[in-house]
Amino acid sequence: MTVAFVLMSVKSGSDRDIMEKLSVIKEVEASYEIYGVYDIITKIRARSVEELKEIVMNRIRKLEDVHTTLTLMVIE
Repeated sequence: MTVAFVLMSVKSGSDRDIMEKLSVIKEVEASYEIYGVYDIITKIRARSVEELKEIVMNRIRKLEDVHTTLTLMVIE
């Protein structure tokens, strides 16, 4: 299993809408609104690094109003 946290910078006011869209992705375990440079942090558990890449690149980064992401992979 591959676990990662994805930080997202999103359009102002779109946080809740994006979190609803994230909640239907089965690999997403949790999402939280946060303060700071990023607006949302999401925990993902994927079967492989390749699956993680597909989720981040093709599902999360393509969500409307997601400006930038930063993926942090857990090593242990």
